[in-house]
Amino acid sequence: MDSPQEPSSQRRWSRYVRDVYDPVQVGSIDGTDQVPHDRALVRAINSNYRPNRKVKGNPLHTIFIGRLEHSVTEQQLRSKFASFGTIVHARLVTDIVTGLPRGYAFIEYSTRDEALRAIERMHGVSIDGKEILVDEEWERRLEGWKPRRLGGGFGGRKKSQQLRFGCKIQPFRRPLLETTGVSSVSEWNRRIRHRKEGPPRSNRNSESE
Repeated sequence: MDSPQEPSSQRRWSRYVRDVYDPVQVGSIDGTDQVPHDRALVRAINSNYRPNRKVKGNPLHTIFIGRLEHSVTEQQLRSKFASFGTIVHARLVTDIVTGLPRGYAFIEYSTRDEALRAIERMHGVSIDGKEILVDEEWERRLEGWKPRRLGGGFGGRKKSQQLRFGCKIQPFRRPLLETTGVSSVSEWNRRIRHRKEGPPRSNRNSESE
């Protein structure tokens, strides 16, 4: 999506986030919400985050691999991803205290085409019995990026009630306002709930008197 500073009427709609990471926007199914709808988004808005300065390499050539089984090793990752191009660097992220894998990794290729090919072929593949998530590395590319642990990130599962949109895994849906005149999905849901619940209890009592 374009910068949130632009008037909404001038923004060009896109299925994906572009350039700037806005927590409220990625928390919206169509990117149109203007207020946070869950506590994690509030946490993301109020948090300060700087990308790890120790991370080297070209972010455009780097892929993110998530939902890894903790038994997966760096050697396994290199073996699984080597067929898509020349691996410049592979990093299996571990916990600073325990030294145990944290379930995600980064791989840098020599070219962007190789990285995109790996994303296309490996997303959804199972390694050690667990389906993995493969996408571009966004941390060093999006201004204002907030990781999952701070309420941001991308993707997520419905049962966690912390869905994030605007990425390859969960792109934005076309805004409802284009066909219904409703300003956002949140406003649409509020109207639906109001219809189901009916008028407030006080109004019902006055009507029955």
